[in-house]
Amino acid sequence: MNLLLNPQHGAAETLDTARAPEPLQYVRFRQRNLAKDDAFGENSGDQELCLVLLSGKATIHCGDQVFEDIGQRMSVFEQVPPYAVYLPNDTDYRIEAHTHVELGICGAPGYGQHAPRLIEPGQIKQATRGEGANVRHVHDILPETEPADSLLVVEVYTPAGNWSSYPPHKHDQDNLPYESFLEESYYHRLNPSQGFGFQRVYTPDRSLDEAMAFGDGSSVVVPRGYHPVGAPYGFDLYYLNVMAGPKREWKFTTDPDFSWLVG
Repeated sequence: MNLLLNPQHGAAETLDTARAPEPLQYVRFRQRNLAKDDAFGENSGDQELCLVLLSGKATIHCGDQVFEDIGQRMSVFEQVPPYAVYLPNDTDYRIEAHTHVELGICGAPGYGQHAPRLIEPGQIKQATRGEGANVRHVHDILPETEPADSLLVVEVYTPAGNWSSYPPHKHDQDNLPYESFLEESYYHRLNPSQGFGFQRVYTPDRSLDEAMAFGDGSSVVVPRGYHPVGAPYGFDLYYLNVMAGPKREWKFTTDPDFSWLVG
């Protein structure tokens, strides 16, 4: 199974997980670049969206609302929370770029239960997880404690030489309150950009067991299984996660072979 999507360099939309050989059922992620003064617009269709300003400044029109001149970081590696906009399904939106803009379009099934809203950096919970070579820094952009129909969105910074999404965990069983079924996509960035990282996706019975070296701007889709990530020494790793499933709740199970690390 091919779970790795490499970016289409030079294209306005460099990534779309719908183009994966086996697209996810609940999760769709797209990455789009806009040059200064460019504009992009469409309708959200049957999906609710979280538009994440990965870098740059823009004005976003959605329905009758306008979020004027939002954005503060010029690189994801500034490690400050982003601006984002939540949109329900069947909503027209338009983005006008005031600088070069790197945009993450995170989508999942929408049911029209929530209004468009701006998510400001000060609203985003920040946390540091792990210890030693397992430290990573987390920004909860759209966690389950905030209103949405299906979407969960989070970004993670993993310092060079560290592991992330580790110890390996999975969320592929609809078995609440112990584990929930959530598909997931990763959008990876590396600093310096010429580096690489590693990700393994595997199930307990190894019917799925894929190990991938990804580059800057690549995406990995996780339909099921454990999915740890490694950042080589010398290269900081950023990734944006999108998760969704039949129930909007994140409950995971750690690989029993690694449970001693969290005991």
